[in-house]
Amino acid sequence: MPLLTASRLLSPPPPTLTCLQRTVSLVRAAAQTLEAPEAPKPLRPSPRRSAVAEVKASLDPVAALNRFEDVLQTQDCNIILRHCGDTRRWDDLSKVFEWMQEHEMTNAASYSSYFKYLGLSRDPARALQVYGAIQDHTMRVHVSVCNSVLGCLVKNGKFDSSFKLYDEMIREGLSPDPFTYSTLLSGCMKLKQGYTKAMGLINEMKSRGLQMDSVIYGTLLAICASHNYFEEAEVYFQKMKDEGHSPNLFHYSSLLNAYSENADYGKAEMLMKDLRNSGLTPNKVMLTTLLKVYSKSGIFEKAKELLTELEASGFAQDEMPYCILIDGLVKGGKIQEAKMIFNEMKDKGVKSDGYAFSIMISALHRGGHHQESKQLAKEFEDQNASYDLVMLNASLRTYCSTNDMESVMRMLKKMDELNISPDNITFNTLIRYFCNAKVYHLAYKTIEDMHAKGHQLNEELCSHVMIQLGKAGFPSEAFSVYNMLRYSKRTVRKSLHEKALGILVSAELLKDAYIVVKDNAEMISPSSLERFARSFMVSGNINLINDVMKALNRSGWRISQDIFGRAIQRYIRKPDKKHLLLCLLDWMTGQGYSVDSSSRNLLLRNAQLFGPKQLVAEILSKQQTASRSKTIGQRHN
Repeated sequence: MPLLTASRLLSPPPPTLTCLQRTVSLVRAAAQTLEAPEAPKPLRPSPRRSAVAEVKASLDPVAALNRFEDVLQTQDCNIILRHCGDTRRWDDLSKVFEWMQEHEMTNAASYSSYFKYLGLSRDPARALQVYGAIQDHTMRVHVSVCNSVLGCLVKNGKFDSSFKLYDEMIREGLSPDPFTYSTLLSGCMKLKQGYTKAMGLINEMKSRGLQMDSVIYGTLLAICASHNYFEEAEVYFQKMKDEGHSPNLFHYSSLLNAYSENADYGKAEMLMKDLRNSGLTPNKVMLTTLLKVYSKSGIFEKAKELLTELEASGFAQDEMPYCILIDGLVKGGKIQEAKMIFNEMKDKGVKSDGYAFSIMISALHRGGHHQESKQLAKEFEDQNASYDLVMLNASLRTYCSTNDMESVMRMLKKMDELNISPDNITFNTLIRYFCNAKVYHLAYKTIEDMHAKGHQLNEELCSHVMIQLGKAGFPSEAFSVYNMLRYSKRTVRKSLHEKALGILVSAELLKDAYIVVKDNAEMISPSSLERFARSFMVSGNINLINDVMKALNRSGWRISQDIFGRAIQRYIRKPDKKHLLLCLLDWMTGQGYSVDSSSRNLLLRNAQLFGPKQLVAEILSKQQTASRSKTIGQRHN
C-alpha cells in the first residue's frame, strides 16, 4: 500500500471549519479566564462603618449614637467628634463629647480633638472646665491632651491662664515635649514681658534635654520682632543656621519684621540679598514688609519702586501695600503725595475696606482740611455698607469737627446696627463734640457710659466737663464725674479735689463736700478749706459738725476761732444737741484749741441750756489753762 494512502488511513480525518472555529473559541476563552482575575464581589460595609456614616449624617447625633451604642467603639466616636468639628457644628460637637464621657468612650485623642475644636469655636472657658473635671491623673498629664488645652487658651488670647495652667500641669507630673514649648512660646508674642518669659521657657526646655528645632527658632524670632529685640533676633537667626537648620521664608520674614520696627533698611536689604542667594524667592508678605521698612525710613522713592514691583507681581490687588506707603507719607508730612498714591489706588480699582480711607480722612482732619476730610468720609459711606471701628472713628471725628450732627447720629446708629463696641477714641470724640456744642448733659451721659464699660477716662477732658456741669447747674452730675475719675484706678491731679469742692460748696451740697474734704483735705488749699468750713458751720448737717472739725484738724490745717464761734452759735440755737457741744468743747481742750472771748461770753450766758451752769464754766477754764500753758511752752522754746 502506498505510504500516502497508508498515512491517510492511519491519521484521523481533518476537522471541519466549524470544529476548528469552536476549538479556537474554547482556547481563547480558557486563556482569557486564566489571564483575567475574577471580578471582585462588592464589599458590604461593616456595621461600624455604616453606623459612623449614619451618625455623621444625622440631625440628632446623640439619638443616633444611642441606637448604635453596642456597635461603635471609641475610635469610631472620635471620627464622629472630628467630623462635627470640621463641619463647625459646635453644639453637636459638645453633645457628642458629653455622650462619649457618659458612656466611658473617651481616650487621649478624644480630649485632644475636643480641646482643639473648642479653641476654634472660641470657647476657652469650656476647655478649662472640661480639663479641670478630668479625674484620671494619667489623662490629666497626657502630653497631647495638655498641648491641646494650652493651644486652645493661647489661640484665644488667654496667655496668663495658659502659663498658670502649665505650671499646674508641671506640678502634677507633665513631661512637656517640643510642641508644648512651641505652643507656649507663641503666646509670648502678645505678653508685655514676653521676651523674658520666652527665655525662661527656652532655658527650661534645654534643662529637660530637648533640642531647638526650626519651628521653635521661628517662633523665637517672631517674639524678638514683636518686642523690638532685633539684635537678639540676629543672634538666634545665625545660631539656627550654625546648628544646621535651613531658614525658610517664615524665619526670614520674622527677622525682616524686627528690622522694620527699627526702620533699618540697610540690614533689611542685606537680608533680602541673603534670602535670594539661598535660592528662596520672597513672597508677598516679605515684599510688603520691606515696603514698610522703606516707608518708615522715609526712603519713599525706593518704596514707590517696590510698590510698582508688587503691582507687576500681582501682589498689590488689595489695599495693604498702598496703605503702608500712604501712612508713611502722611507721617512724613507729605500729605499731597499721599493723596496722589491714594487716588492712584482708587483709579486702579483696588478695593478698600476702609483702612486707606481712614488714614487719609484722619490726615486731612489733622491738617485742618475739615471739609475735604468730610467729603472723603461721605464718599466712603456712599460706596460701602460695612465699617470697622477704625473707619467709624475716623468718620465720626471729621463729622464732629464740621458740626454735622446728622452725620454724627448716623455713624452712632451704624455702630449699633453693626454691633461694633466703641473704644476710648469713640467716647472722647463724642465728649469733645458735646462740650463744643455746649451740651454738657450729653457729655456727662457719655462719660457715664464710658466708665460703665470699663474704659480709662481722660482726666483733663472730664475735669472740663465737671466744671461746666457745675456752672450749668448740674452739681450732682459734676460730683458723679469726680467720683468716676477718683475711682478709675488712677492717681488724679491734686487740683481736681479743689475744683470738685468748689462746685459742691457753691451748690450747698455740703455733705458731699465733706466727703471730698475728709479724704483729700491735705491736697486742698487753706482758703478753700476755710470757705467749706464756714459754709458747713452755718448750714451743714449739725450732726456732722464735730466730724468735720476732726477731719480738718487731721489734715494739718489749724482751725480758726471764727469757725469754732460759728459752730457754737449753731449749737446754742439747738439745745437738744447739747451733748455734741460738750463733746466739741472737750475735744478742743485736748487739741489745744480755745474759744475767743465773744464765744466764751455767749456760752456762759446760755450755760443753763446745757446742764449745770458750772459744767460749761469748768470746761472753758480748762481750755484757758491749757491754752496758757501751751503759750508759755512756745515762748520757752
